[in-house]
Amino acid sequence: MKQSQKKDLIKRAIAQGDGVLRLLPAWVPRSFMLPGGRLKLARQDLYAFGKERGGIDERWIASTTKADNGPATTEDEGLSYILIETSAGYEKVLLKDAVEILGGELIGDELMEREGGWTVLCKLYDNIGAIPHHFHLTDEQAALVGQLGKPEAYYFPEQLNSIHHNTPYTYFGLNPEVTKDDVIRCLERWDEGDNGILELSRAYKIEPGMCWSLPAGILHA
Repeated sequence: MKQSQKKDLIKRAIAQGDGVLRLLPAWVPRSFMLPGGRLKLARQDLYAFGKERGGIDERWIASTTKADNGPATTEDEGLSYILIETSAGYEKVLLKDAVEILGGELIGDELMEREGGWTVLCKLYDNIGAIPHHFHLTDEQAALVGQLGKPEAYYFPEQLNSIHHNTPYTYFGLNPEVTKDDVIRCLERWDEGDNGILELSRAYKIEPGMCWSLPAGILHA
């Protein structure tokens, strides 16, 4: 599809929604987690990408970020599409393309000039258990490899958390008495399954309606 055609479709989508774009769900599977079944997907569709790819446990919202999910990642995995109604039926255009074509007209000149695009990534997570303990680089650390840091925020909506599953807790950081040697011993057990690192962290009970703001560089699970 030519860029001019995409632009016409994007403009039509904006007009159809009175400024609100209709976005198709962007489903992302993970091979290292089990889906919790709370994303309003039919159970037979949880493994729509194939059992080797794992179950769908994430829905990405208004995403211009392609998923980095290993060699089997599909070309548009994680990317949101705009749905446009036409006389012939429906067309779709990547939100990423819409931002590149319309720029500040779509997301505002200030944001476009400062960030160079739509860099926010919102996700719905739906796992039976806790994700592995990990952290994201700060801006200073990420700059060494030409990337940006990744601060995060979490919200647990009441509408999607009526089932708590196996681990209704989140973990932040390390306990004050933890030493570097304690962490090293956990890392040395990397290939043994549960390496015990959560025993070094502080658990917080999750209740629907809770939210947290998490700066980059802090361990979390």
